[in-house]
Amino acid sequence: MTVPDTVGGGAMLSPAERGEPVIRSAPMPADMNGNGDIFGGWVLSQMDIAGGIIAARRAQGRVVTVAVDAMTFHQPIKVGDIVSIYGRVIRVGRSSMAVKMETIVARRLDPTEIKVTEGVYTYVAIDEHGRPRPVPQG
Repeated sequence: MTVPDTVGGGAMLSPAERGEPVIRSAPMPADMNGNGDIFGGWVLSQMDIAGGIIAARRAQGRVVTVAVDAMTFHQPIKVGDIVSIYGRVIRVGRSSMAVKMETIVARRLDPTEIKVTEGVYTYVAIDEHGRPRPVPQG
């Protein structure tokens, strides 16, 4: 089930579909680009950190990011926004897994949730030598 996004960018996932909340942060002025919005790279890195946490839990060990797919920026993030990043594993292969990430913001004192970014990150489970290893089943 999806619910409408109040400010555009398509439908937001329902809380069950969205996955677990992994990171909540507030970007600072140092994270701004020349337009006064938050750098896209800052958002990508926060999503990668959150996705890596989810993937490492599922893999029961170390993982590395190997791809970022289908990244979409729907709305800008502003200084003072409360940024929440959610994710869930959507596919598990032999050594890789795909994690669907969604970034939601609440603007300053407004509790309305706005989907600003979404994407799929692919991680590979690795052993102590940095070589791919199987992801445990289950």
